[in-house]
Amino acid sequence: MTTPDDVKKPTAKDPWDLPDVSGLVVGVLGGTGDQGRGLAYRLAKAGQKVIIGSRVAERARTAADELGLGIEGAENAECARRSDVVIVAVPWEGHAKTLQALREPLAGKLVVDCVNPLGFDKKGAYALKPEEGSAAEQAAALLPESRVAAAFHHLSAVLLQDPEVERIDTDVMVLGESRADTDLVQALAARIPGMRGVFAGRLRNAHQVESLVANLISVNRRYKAHAGLRVTDV
Repeated sequence: MTTPDDVKKPTAKDPWDLPDVSGLVVGVLGGTGDQGRGLAYRLAKAGQKVIIGSRVAERARTAADELGLGIEGAENAECARRSDVVIVAVPWEGHAKTLQALREPLAGKLVVDCVNPLGFDKKGAYALKPEEGSAAEQAAALLPESRVAAAFHHLSAVLLQDPEVERIDTDVMVLGESRADTDLVQALAARIPGMRGVFAGRLRNAHQVESLVANLISVNRRYKAHAGLRVTDV
């Protein structure tokens, strides 16, 4: 007779047991801007195959040639088609228009949104709240055939692009609906020396993660720093 004590409970998955992502091709839409260039540079330096996307193919190829490390440049749609994971690092003003135009080539892809909807006035930076709730939720609404996650919001573009900086000691908040997808994004973040991806909830929590960048901008201006985040006790 089997008793409850005889039934083995399933072993809980180690949250730091992350997949091997070394063979994935990563596309960076907005890869000619500071944040996109920085992410492309760091991932390629870590050994990832990277394609920079831009509305103008020649601009993307020029940026890729400047960065080296085997990075390629392509028009946005080609970048999306050839990539396994696509990071969206375009300016907030062009976010919706860019994604609407790429709905088909992004179908079936994991799309990682790192866009921060911000406004600026004499008092400094402040958070904007899109109708959908956040940039990531807007991406999910515009890309119903893609899997959307959110990450890489709080990284200094200056540090990302500085070849003299070997490590960037910071945590990357990762949000998404699928744990398999957030694990994959965490693993990508962990390829960059000093970084760690930390699961931070579902996409409905993306607004406060995106808006925190306004606070970091204030920190950086006050202390002449390139501040990031660390999550304690995990």
